[in-house]
Amino acid sequence: MFWSHLSPRWKGVVCLAVTGLGWGMNWPAIKVLLLEAPPLLSRGITGIAAAFILLAIALFRGERVVAPSRALPAIGASAFTNVFAWMGFSTIAMRWLTVAECALLVYTMPIWTTLLAWPVLGMRPTVRSTLALVMGVGGITLLLGAENVVPEPDMIWGILLALAAAICFALGSVLNRKPIPLTPLVSVAWQVGLGSLALVLAGLLYENPSLASLTARSWWIMVYMSLVPMGVCYLAWFAALRYLPPAMASTGILMVPVTGVVAAAFFLGEPFGWVQVGALALTLGGVTLSLQKS
Repeated sequence: MFWSHLSPRWKGVVCLAVTGLGWGMNWPAIKVLLLEAPPLLSRGITGIAAAFILLAIALFRGERVVAPSRALPAIGASAFTNVFAWMGFSTIAMRWLTVAECALLVYTMPIWTTLLAWPVLGMRPTVRSTLALVMGVGGITLLLGAENVVPEPDMIWGILLALAAAICFALGSVLNRKPIPLTPLVSVAWQVGLGSLALVLAGLLYENPSLASLTARSWWIMVYMSLVPMGVCYLAWFAALRYLPPAMASTGILMVPVTGVVAAAFFLGEPFGWVQVGALALTLGGVTLSLQKS
C-alpha cells in the first residue's frame, strides 16, 4: 500500500537509502569479522552465497542465467577488478586501517576513473576533475595526517592496499565499458560469483584457515553480509537505477562511506570528530565533482 502510493522519484530515493545504509553498515561488520576470520576466505564465502541468491532471484524472475561464451572474457575481467581486487584488497587493508581511513581511500575510485580515462581513452582531465583530485587528496591527507605525521609501516600497507582496491575498480570501469549481454542482476551474480571463487581459492592457499574455530557471531556476520549488502542492497541498487537518473544515483551512493564511518564510531568506538567530518566533506566533495558531467 505504502509503496504503490510513492512517486517513481521517491521509490528511487527509498531504494537508494536502503542500498547506502546496507553497504555502509557492511564496513564495521567486516572490521568485527576480521577479529577472528580469515579475510579472503570469509569474503569469498559470503560472495559465493550471494551469487547463488542473486541467480535464484533471476531464475524466479524468468531471466536467462547462462552466460554466452563471448561474454566470458568481459565477465572475467570485471570479476577480477571489481570483485577480487576490490573486495580482497579493501578487506585486508582493514586489518591496519580504521573504517574511516579505509572507506575514504576506497571510495576515491571515481576520481581515479577520471584520471585513468586520460591515458586509456584519451579523455583529458578538466578543471573540475583536477579540483576533484585536489579535494580528494586533501581530505585523505587531513584524515591520515591528523594523528600520524609519519604512518606506521603496517598502516602504509593498509593505505597501499586500499588505494589498490580503488584504482583496480576504476581501471575496470574504464576498460570494461562494453555492456555485458546479460541482465544487470545476472551479470553481477556472475561477476561476484567468479571473483569470490578466486578469493576462496586464494584464502585456502595462503591463509591456512580454520573455519571450525569461528564463533557464532562471525557466522551471523557472514550470513548478514550475504543476505543484506550483497543480496538486498544489489536489488535495491538496480531498482534505484530504474527510478533515478544515473548521476543522481551515483552521487547518492556516497552515503555509503558516511554511514560506515558513523556506524564504526557508534558501534566500534572509532574516532569521529572534526578531523573525520572535514575529511569526509573534502573527499566526498571531490568525488561528487568527479561524478558530475562537464
